[in-house]
Amino acid sequence: MKLVIVARGRIGQSPEAELVDRYAKRLRGVLSVTEIAENAPWPKGDGGRTVVLDETGTDLTSQALAAQLGLWRDEGVRETRFLIGAADGHDPATRASADLLLCMGRATWPHMLARAMLAEQLYRATTILTGHPYHRN
Repeated sequence: MKLVIVARGRIGQSPEAELVDRYAKRLRGVLSVTEIAENAPWPKGDGGRTVVLDETGTDLTSQALAAQLGLWRDEGVRETRFLIGAADGHDPATRASADLLLCMGRATWPHMLARAMLAEQLYRATTILTGHPYHRN
């Protein structure tokens, strides 16, 4: 299953960008990152699942996120998109259209750091699903 991070704004050259790139390289062919302008409409997905990162979402453990991704993969879902909004978050229609509202804890994170954290969690989830020792219980 392909994993796609769709984020508003440009990350540029930064330590956060280096972290995103590190995990994208580890997930070569599985994870891609698309940046869109602050006011651009969300690109249409391929009929897969949509996860919206939102402060009102569910705070999942790494194992629970892996389990959800594994369930969707096993159902034949070909792509899961993760939407990271701008500073003002997501509009109600975007929230309502999500298959999952996900929060990265109750603290507020800078959007560029949230990308890096999400990329790491997606890498971690794939290692959990494959039994790789990266994730330690």
